Amino acid sequence: MDHHKTDNPFSDHLFEYRTVEKKRLLLSLLITATVMIVEVIGGLITNSIALISDAGHMFTHSFAIAVSLIAIIIARKPPCHHRTFGLYRAEILAAFVNGLFLLLIVITLIYEAILRIIHPLEILAFEMLVVALVGLGVNLLSIFILQGSIKKDLNIKGLFYHIIGDTASSIGIVFAAIVIYFTRWTFIDPLVSLFISLIIAIWAFGILKDSTRILLEMTPKGLNIEIVTKELRDQFPEIKNLYNVHFWTITPEMLVFSAHMKVNNPMSDKDHKQLMSGITKYLRTNYNIIESTIQLSQ
Repeated sequence: MDHHKTDNPFSDHLFEYRTVEKKRLLLSLLITATVMIVEVIGGLITNSIALISDAGHMFTHSFAIAVSLIAIIIARKPPCHHRTFGLYRAEILAAFVNGLFLLLIVITLIYEAILRIIHPLEILAFEMLVVALVGLGVNLLSIFILQGSIKKDLNIKGLFYHIIGDTASSIGIVFAAIVIYFTRWTFIDPLVSLFISLIIAIWAFGILKDSTRILLEMTPKGLNIEIVTKELRDQFPEIKNLYNVHFWTITPEMLVFSAHMKVNNPMSDKDHKQLMSGITKYLRTNYNIIESTIQLSQ
C-alpha cells in the first residue's frame, strides 16, 4: 500500500516520482562515494592535484546527493494548516546550497592548482591514468542513472551538473595523464584543474540563478504575464480585464497563477463556473499551471 496517497491526484503522482528519484540518488551516492575514496588514495600516491581536485569535487557531489535525499524526504511530507504547499521548496533550497558548494570547491581547486604550478611535484602518470579511467567509468554510469530526471527537477539538474563536471574532469585527467606519461610535462596536471574549475563555475552560477529566481518568486523562466493575460482575453471573450496578476513557481514542475478578473456582462453561477473551469483547464494544458486562483470583481 502507498502510505503517501492523498486526495490530490497531482500529489499522488509527485510522490510516486519522488520515490523513483530517491532510488536513483541512493545508487548514485553509493558509487560516487566509493570512487571518491579511490581517487583520494590514488591522488596521494601519484601526487596528482587533478585527482585530488576530482576527489574533492566527488565529495561535494556526494554531499549534494545527501542534501537532495534529505530534501526529497522533507518534500514528501503532505501539506498542512501552516504548510499549504507542503515543503516542496526544500528542493529548491537544496539546489541553491549545491550551487554555493560548487563555487566554494572551485575556489579551492584554483588555489591548489596555482600552488602546483609554482611548486611542481613528480607525478606517477600511469597510476594516475588508471584511477582516472575508473572515475570516468563511474561518472558515465551516474549520468545514465540520472539523465531521465534533469528536465523535471531543478535539484536533480544541479546534481547532474555535478556529474557532468566530474566527467569532464575525468576526461581531462585521462588526457593529462597520457601527456605527462610521454612528455613529463607535469604542469599539464594543474592546468587541467584550472580549466575544469572555470567550467564548473559557469554551471554553478546557472544553478544559483535558477534557484534564486524561484526563491524570490519571480515569474517562471521563459514566461511573460502580459502574454498570458492577452492569450486568456483572446481565448475567453467574456473577460473584460485581468489585473493584480501574479505568476510564480513552487518548483519547476509546480506553477501557480492568481488574478482578479472583470467580465463584460453579468453572469449566472453556471456560466461563471463554466468560465472558471475553462480558464483553469487552459492554464493547466498550455502552461502546466497546477493551481490557479481567479477572483471575480464587479
